[in-house]
Order: sequence, then C-alpha cells, then structure tokens
Amino acid sequence: MLQETAIRIVGIDPGLRRTGWGIVETMGNALRFVASGTVTSEASLDLASRLRQLHDGLQAVLHTFAPDEAAVEQTFVNKDAAATLKLGQARGIAMLVPALAGLPVAEYAPNAVKKAVIGVGHGDKKQIHMMVKVLMPRATFDTDDAADALAIAICHTHHRQSAASRALLERL
Repeated sequence: MLQETAIRIVGIDPGLRRTGWGIVETMGNALRFVASGTVTSEASLDLASRLRQLHDGLQAVLHTFAPDEAAVEQTFVNKDAAATLKLGQARGIAMLVPALAGLPVAEYAPNAVKKAVIGVGHGDKKQIHMMVKVLMPRATFDTDDAADALAIAICHTHHRQSAASRALLERL
C-alpha cells in the first residue's frame, strides 16, 4: 500500500535563545522542502516571557504551514545544570505546541538524527547541513538551528516509513 497523499512534517530543534523549525513533505520516497526558520526569544526578558515568545512563535508556524506530524530533538545533558534545565523547559514548549494542535509528536536523540541524515551517529554540523542540501537542493535555512530542524524532520520521514512498513507486514 503506497502513500497517496503528501504528509507534512515539522521538525523542531529546541533552544531557549533560538528554536529552529523546518517543514518538509514526504510522499512515498519523495522528500520536498517547504520552509524553515528560527523562533527567537529576547535574552533581556524573564524566563516565563521568553518561553511565551517561543510558544507564540511556534504556534504561528503551525498555523501558517499546517503540518500533519511533528518531530522534536531530545535534550542532551551538559555540564551546566541550569542551562540544561532551561533547555528542557524550551523543549517542553517545543513538544506542547504541536501536541495542543493535535499533532503526533515523535522524539529523536541527536545521534539518531545524524545517523538518518549522514549515515553515522557522529558528525559535525557542516556534514549535516551539506546532506540536508543534498537531500533537498531547494532547502534554505537562516540559522544552524533551522538546518538542524530540517534534519530532525528528515529523520522522522525515515522512521515513520519504517514504522508504516512494519505495521503493514504485521497485518499480512
């Protein structure tokens, strides 16, 4: 059973200063770039106001592009506990906004994203950005965060196809 309609996916790379987003469409094995960008928060504001800026910005993206599914990168733990906690709060917003819009939200570890896009679980941002451009030559991104968000969306297209194939085989 082949996919007959395009599925629009939003990938989200959460961050308190900059949250990247990227929209792709997939139909069968075809992958098409739709849009990408970055939602920012003002560093001079209190945490609650910054989280509200991220919420409102992501909500506007979902309203504008009407994706069918969402994928968010999992948080990695770093040495600064306070920074990790703030990143976790931004990630909560990145998961909450699509969930409130009724979208299924998948989560992927950074190494899973790298493996899906460049073929190995470790690589630098330049390799990821280069492969995003190879996979979608028309893709544009204004920040590293937007490029990473596109990579997250691409990762989800690979994993959702595998899950759909497994489900089809189980029905046979």
